[in-house]
Amino acid sequence: MRSFWSAAAAGAASVVAGVGAAELVSAFVVQNGSPVLVVGSLVIDLSPGWLKESVIGLFGTGDKSFLVSCLAVVLLVGGGLAGWLELRRPPWGRVLIAIGGAVGVLAAVTRSGAGVMDAIPSVLAALAAALLLGWLTSLLRGTRPTRVAPIGSVSRRRFVATTTGVAASGIIATVLGELASAGYRAASAARAVFRLPRPAKKAPALPAGASFDTPGLSPVVTPNAGFYRIDTALQVPGIDPQAWRLRITGKVEREVELTFAELLALPLEESYTTLTCVSNVVGGDLIGNALWLGYPIRHLLARARPVAGADMVLSKSQDGWTAGTPLEALTDGRNAILAVGMNGEPLPLEHGYPVRMVVPGLYGYVSATKWVVELEVTRFADATAYWTDRGWSARGPVKLSSRIDVPARGTQVHAGAVTVAGVAWSQHVGIGAVHVQIDGGDWLQAELADAISPDTWRQWRYSWQADPGQHTIRVRATDATGKQQIVAESDVIPDGATGLHTIQVQVV
Repeated sequence: MRSFWSAAAAGAASVVAGVGAAELVSAFVVQNGSPVLVVGSLVIDLSPGWLKESVIGLFGTGDKSFLVSCLAVVLLVGGGLAGWLELRRPPWGRVLIAIGGAVGVLAAVTRSGAGVMDAIPSVLAALAAALLLGWLTSLLRGTRPTRVAPIGSVSRRRFVATTTGVAASGIIATVLGELASAGYRAASAARAVFRLPRPAKKAPALPAGASFDTPGLSPVVTPNAGFYRIDTALQVPGIDPQAWRLRITGKVEREVELTFAELLALPLEESYTTLTCVSNVVGGDLIGNALWLGYPIRHLLARARPVAGADMVLSKSQDGWTAGTPLEALTDGRNAILAVGMNGEPLPLEHGYPVRMVVPGLYGYVSATKWVVELEVTRFADATAYWTDRGWSARGPVKLSSRIDVPARGTQVHAGAVTVAGVAWSQHVGIGAVHVQIDGGDWLQAELADAISPDTWRQWRYSWQADPGQHTIRVRATDATGKQQIVAESDVIPDGATGLHTIQVQVV
């Protein structure tokens, strides 16, 4: 057993050191070649939709941290197995490491826009790990190459110290590689000194009655730090704004290219828009409202002049992600913009800096492309996008919905006057009414905060005279056209969840 654990430790330490060396190279030489991130991205791409939804449902915006943690566990366990194999059946341990390196190479070179250079960190990780594994297992064998020799106190101390040093060097290299990630650091520095231009068209001031002073109720404008983030990028792209270009291509009479400076020189407009993720379950928090600054996409498309028959714009992110947006939604006058600002600040890196799309009325998977670099005018019959390739519907209009924020599910409240409050949304249509139901009784009309615009959510509240006991509260929204929220429950796949948010509370 001593030799088993020693061999496993040697294998794990070798893999950690190999990955650390690769992370350093990725940070300073090959920006997009991190073995952990490229393999993680491949896992995301190959995972079935139900698995992605389960992970998002369990971990929300922590889904990427969970994935990286899982990959770290797999690397350690795989390294331990390689060490045991190398001790007992050489060279099979090094063969296993080579297979892992091949997976990294495959993941690196198959990413959108990848080149041969992107495979270098994975190759380096495998070579370094294999060489270190051979060295450490030779120490473990001592001077008798044909069988495992007992490790005396001196040689054991040497082996433990050497293995610990190898592992520590790998950990330090990994941390340094992350800290020195050149692209992200440069983009962060550029953002820090960037100042948003003054809008040519300011958003109207928030109505005085747009927000209720109710503790626990979601603020009408979501702070940047609290805005949900769901995307497929394990590593936030570090884009130099000086090098950023947007290209409008495809079924157009004239291709258009735009630099960041040219975009900033255009008459930018402010608008409040609520964004929603299609993965938002009934009562979920993958939704937020912000003040965006950007330039209407319809004006840029007018320059390009889409040809007859085009009905979709395939937007492409710097990291290869794509979304298919109905051309009509980008040209019908709604505030569909190329955004550069969010709540009075430059876009945060994780929310698309330097430029992203914001389109009212559509779920993010068909519209809200971050780090956008290309708009290809095409047809739904001719092209598909990242999530539609994985079984989601093509157009993705946001569904009318509502949520109870207070009281929180399962909490205790005191008998008497209890404020029930939350938010309701039907982007690009607007909310007309919200009703609350207590214990299956009549639907009771709630008070609505003043609307900002049809493109934003709306706060609501209801004063309930609560009697002691266990109670069930439900909420139902009606949009500005009189359409009521769908009661039947359905999953988020393929085009968004339906059902009424329901909570239970204990009144004492």
